[in-house]
Amino acid sequence: MSSPAPPPAAEALRLAPYALRRLVAEYLLHNPGPQAPTAVAQALGRSSGAVGNALERLTEAGQAVLTSPKPLRYAATDTTRDALSIKAGVLPPKAPPAPAPVPPKPRPAAVPKTTPDGGIIRPSGQVYRPRKLADLPDVEVLRKLRAAEVPVLLYGPPGTGKTSVIEAAFGDDLITIAGDGDTQTSDLIGEYTQTPDGRYEFIYGPLITAMQEGKVLLVDDATLISPAVLAVMYPAMDGRKRIIVKAHKGETIEAAPGFYIVAGHNPGVHGAILTEALSSRFSVQVEVSTDFDLANRLNINRWAVNVARNLARRRESGDVGWSPQLRELIAFQKIADVLGLRAAAANLIGIAPLEDRPVVADTVQKVFGEKFAPLSLGTQI
Repeated sequence: MSSPAPPPAAEALRLAPYALRRLVAEYLLHNPGPQAPTAVAQALGRSSGAVGNALERLTEAGQAVLTSPKPLRYAATDTTRDALSIKAGVLPPKAPPAPAPVPPKPRPAAVPKTTPDGGIIRPSGQVYRPRKLADLPDVEVLRKLRAAEVPVLLYGPPGTGKTSVIEAAFGDDLITIAGDGDTQTSDLIGEYTQTPDGRYEFIYGPLITAMQEGKVLLVDDATLISPAVLAVMYPAMDGRKRIIVKAHKGETIEAAPGFYIVAGHNPGVHGAILTEALSSRFSVQVEVSTDFDLANRLNINRWAVNVARNLARRRESGDVGWSPQLRELIAFQKIADVLGLRAAAANLIGIAPLEDRPVVADTVQKVFGEKFAPLSLGTQI
């Protein structure tokens, strides 16, 4: 006589609607910590697919949480117990939709202090006198371009005041990196640095800091930096406004409102190359030259100013490759105040590039009415 058939397995038992979801919720409540769908299925004697589906529905309702996508792990939440009261034919409540992300409000720009006569106090304490640009004060133009997210490139000889106008426009809202041929990607992005206790910590570079804090990044002498290094900035300058820091676990950095890039370029400096890729990313390019009227208002010796004017004209015509800029004129006056006018005139010739000294010496002689030679040590006193 044959033995009776075994009772049907638990898997074969048909459950009422939502019963499996209640069983899964109860299992999560009694087993704290992340649970694998396969482990839950084995404990309940159900298929992994059915249990996985139940876990997904519980998660959608906010009655479970996905703690790990790989490998799959779920855990109970504060509302998991609500799933135990689900009735057949009654849909469980869905989790309320997540509120739309509120875009961060732009941080108020730091406005530099001004003097009673309209000068702008730079972070160094020096006073900057705005110049006219597109029928507006230059500092106002730069601020408008920042608000419109239009990158600007300032170009001109060293010492003409490119950095000065940028500092005057943005004040403490400015982060600066000085570029040269040795600048590396890590100088912009950041790198791992060893802490005193022996750990390694990733320290963000000026580009990342400016993006996170919504500040202005001045890349001074940008055209001395390798194009391959400069390329790391491009995703932050276009519509993406983000970069991926591969050196730091592939972290994605989003630019905060107010982030802006401005660059300086010295065309006459050896090794300074304005590539098409870099130029195309600066929609506005402004030439910065020495303001000789300002030099006069600063009470710089008028003969020195005339020398600078004459050499500037000869530079434009190609007769000479160097001419004194405002930086050199200010230094001229300081030297004249300390050592006298003759020493300052001789030094003006000495600071000129060797190939331009004959033309500079000739110009100085014509303006000052006296022949000078570069400063040099004489006989022992």
